[in-house]
Amino acid sequence: MADPKGFLKVTDRELPPRRPVPVRIMDWKEVYEPGDSAVLRRQAGRCMDCGIPFCHKGCPLGNLIPEWNDLTWRGEGRSAIERLHATNNFPEFTGRLCPAPCESSCVLGINQPAVTIKQIEVSIIDEAFASGWVEPEPPGRLTGKTVAVVGSGPAGLAAAQQLTRAGHTVAVFERDDRIGGLLRYGIPDFKMEKRHLEYRLRQMQDEGTRFRAGVEIGTDISWSDLRARYDAVVIATGATVPRELSIPGRDLAGVHMAMEYLVESNKALAGDSVPNQITAEGKHVVVIGGGDTGADCIGTAHRQGALSVTNLAIGKQPPGARPEHQPWPMTPTVFEVQSAHEEGGERSYLASTVEFLGNGGGEVRALRVAETEFLDGRRVPKSGTEREIPADLVLIAMGFTGPERTLLEEQLGAQFTTRGNVERENDYQTTAPGVFVAGDAGRGQSLIVWAIAEGRAAAACVDEYLMGETALPAPVHPNDVAIGLQPA
Repeated sequence: MADPKGFLKVTDRELPPRRPVPVRIMDWKEVYEPGDSAVLRRQAGRCMDCGIPFCHKGCPLGNLIPEWNDLTWRGEGRSAIERLHATNNFPEFTGRLCPAPCESSCVLGINQPAVTIKQIEVSIIDEAFASGWVEPEPPGRLTGKTVAVVGSGPAGLAAAQQLTRAGHTVAVFERDDRIGGLLRYGIPDFKMEKRHLEYRLRQMQDEGTRFRAGVEIGTDISWSDLRARYDAVVIATGATVPRELSIPGRDLAGVHMAMEYLVESNKALAGDSVPNQITAEGKHVVVIGGGDTGADCIGTAHRQGALSVTNLAIGKQPPGARPEHQPWPMTPTVFEVQSAHEEGGERSYLASTVEFLGNGGGEVRALRVAETEFLDGRRVPKSGTEREIPADLVLIAMGFTGPERTLLEEQLGAQFTTRGNVERENDYQTTAPGVFVAGDAGRGQSLIVWAIAEGRAAAACVDEYLMGETALPAPVHPNDVAIGLQPA
């Protein structure tokens, strides 16, 4: 184990400092300073190597956290990345983007700040890339079977890598012009620079995975034709249908869905020409929705030079500490200050948007907002509390309702659950034989760590479907739930 007395000697939780706000909003680089190796080893030494490591269950991937904490403390980086890769194809993504349910279930967290698991994880993979330890793992033989993976987000990439390594010929189809899905166009560079994605895609190409960008399944190739061409198909398109806000003034110019805005920003940063780009420069910006996507919009608006940024959330402000009804090892709902929130702006809770107000030119000029009250279990605007908030740009970041379904229904006969997700069995297979679904398309809007876990598990099920047996690990069942996380 790591230092047997580490958690007794070191009781503080230490993370790398974030770059100063005035500096970092001038560029798009990641917000954290490089970590100190001595601090990293000290924090890894706090891991208790528990008899029952709840962090394993807190992580949907079942990451072997005490093992790679111990190896980090000993300075054995190459062995640490081998243990990390045993359960997680892409720790460079989860280490930057996952909200770390493992830390909420860390046993040390009962009476001390939890081990900095997420920071240790990302440091392991960053050292591995820098040292040349992340090498292609092509299969020893080919099976002659072919698999199409539709969608190149974390679920699709995880499924593709596992199936390629099992010896199948895998093609990943992506309708955007570049591979990566939300990792490419949904995540701003200040959270994850795209070089990390490029490193991993290069490894996958060298292993034999084939990428087909700019191909929209259902339009360029029908779903039924794709199924006829390949021995199996994996749907990993994500939950891309945004939750609408159907109130008066929704059709005004300047009111956009968050992903429209983030995609254009990422494309412009990649050097693409984006005619009539949606930008926050010189504008009063209002972001509706208090989640991660909303925070991404806030950070992007700051870097584009917004005059002001206001974030509205319809729910109550969470408490600053773990509430009593969410005891360890559950994942608590607590007030979170992300890097984007540090950079300025105003956050308002219990705020119901009643109407978008326009000027004479059909452009949004303000929002009419009211306090939220609860009547018969429903959240409704409280009469008499209306006020106006100036707005030249409004970004709706209220989450997603599920995958796009029309073409899947018409061309594959796929069925959907009452929640709007693609219906599937315990082996991830849909109602269409030989067609599987993984990630948000089957689970609903969820975490990146669930997407990777489901991609790995679905790959094992596809391998068994094709070969009659599988040696691939299947870490999660479709209905599994990590500690404290509710099924989507």
